[in-house]
Amino acid sequence: MRLVYPTDEADGTLSKRGAHFGKAKYYTIVTLIEEKVSDVEVIANPGHASGGCSNAVANIMELNPDALIVSGIGGSPAQKFAEVGLSLYYDKESPTVQESIRAYIEAKLPQINTGTCSAH
Repeated sequence: MRLVYPTDEADGTLSKRGAHFGKAKYYTIVTLIEEKVSDVEVIANPGHASGGCSNAVANIMELNPDALIVSGIGGSPAQKFAEVGLSLYYDKESPTVQESIRAYIEAKLPQINTGTCSAH
């Protein structure tokens, strides 16, 4: 299972999560095997200035994610992720990726299909 977290730091699972998935400085990708972290990658966000959120959606899909965990997302990108079959989870409470992973494993994160962004 590959989880993608928008982050503003490159500190792996200790990174604080970014509020806006498309404008985060980094994407922290966590691979889980049998509910244990087996790998952590940090990729610089290539940005999405010229193509709006469509580029941000494409950027994330290039990471081959199984799920994207956000603290906010607009309706249009949420719809685009739904169209390509990516699972979206909402987590506004966990300050770091590490804590959010725990919440995900414990099935405490709600899955979302529509925009819930408070960061726009």
